[in-house]
Amino acid sequence: MIVAHPPPQIRAILRMHRYGTLILIFAEGKGTLKREETQMIEEFMRRAIALAMENVRSGAGGPFAAVIVKDGHVVADGVNRVTATNDPTAHAEVVAIREACRKLGDFQLAGCDLYTTCEPCPMCLGAIYWARPARVFYACVAADAAAVGFDDAFIYKELNRAHAERRVPMQQLLREESLTIFALWQQQGKKTLY
Repeated sequence: MIVAHPPPQIRAILRMHRYGTLILIFAEGKGTLKREETQMIEEFMRRAIALAMENVRSGAGGPFAAVIVKDGHVVADGVNRVTATNDPTAHAEVVAIREACRKLGDFQLAGCDLYTTCEPCPMCLGAIYWARPARVFYACVAADAAAVGFDDAFIYKELNRAHAERRVPMQQLLREESLTIFALWQQQGKKTLY
């Protein structure tokens, strides 16, 4: 193993290469890392694509995968585990977010990038916003998923309907009693906002 300490004016990035090889790339000055950063971003997406392909080939779950990266290192990844775990929330992004948060010891993914093989569904989009990664990269669009039977457009439409008119009717009750929970939360001196 060779360890070198570059001068401060030289910046370095790690580039993920196939088969897990990491290549350290040094570059001088601003702007010279743009092409290399793009290549690194594409490699992380290729990793997500490979995970999704393996998930389909193995029959373990749906054709989706996600990878979470921080500072050029993969923190966590996840594949669709809905049918394998009988958990309708086990979408690739949610699985990866849960694992990354566990590994980082935080409920937010500050400074992380999320790579996903498809534009996130409404549930995953909500999870992404709560997790607050720096950026999200996606490969396929929602229409691509819909073309193979994963159409979540109806969920967006449902959000605009009155509660009682939704496919799963929703009815409000015991609001006043439930508001006492929020009152108690407001009074707590020691709480973590998220």
